[in-house]
Amino acid sequence: MQGVSDPALPQTPAPLILLGGASGSGKSYLAARYGSPHLSLDDFYREASEDKTAPLPRTSYGQIDWDHPGTWNQDASVAGIRQLLETGETSVPNYSIADSAYFGRRRLRWDGNAGGGVAAPIVAEGIFAAEALRALRAAGVAVDAYYVDHPRVITALARFARDVREHRKPLPFLLQRGVALLRADPEVRRRHLEAGFVPLSKRRLKRALAAANSTR
Repeated sequence: MQGVSDPALPQTPAPLILLGGASGSGKSYLAARYGSPHLSLDDFYREASEDKTAPLPRTSYGQIDWDHPGTWNQDASVAGIRQLLETGETSVPNYSIADSAYFGRRRLRWDGNAGGGVAAPIVAEGIFAAEALRALRAAGVAVDAYYVDHPRVITALARFARDVREHRKPLPFLLQRGVALLRADPEVRRRHLEAGFVPLSKRRLKRALAAANSTR
């Protein structure tokens, strides 16, 4: 990888980069800035209406646990990524976190072989990135995976401010979820590293993503 001497990073970046990290750690910002395109795994959440026919996982305080992989459609997510890599185009849902429901779909395009060259990488991110990485590698998909290593308290404050600003869920739910996620942060990190993610600070990760784009 040009411009990056870190031995933990690949010299030849994969066409797909997966970002993992705690909710609020900055995954979406990084993916939007460096991805061409940015694919949000959170768009493949299940709808709350599905709870009526197949009950979704619950938190200890009785709400649907949107941080549990059982509330996310892994098969649809992985299929969408593979289609994007193989054909240069896929359709993804428009998902409203506030409403826990879809409102239409949109097309994502990737110029993987435009002009005979190699395009900038797809950058996918979401809180279920560890599950996505296992499934993608099991399917033989080449992917580089990085974990956004960010201080727990700063991440928790950023997450709460974002969720309140965007009216994602009722305030009591956000407070309960915030405390639960702060406590769970070490376990989230461990799960991602065990899945194969390389932990990087935001500064190092920005350099890695910029270098991945510069080699294209």
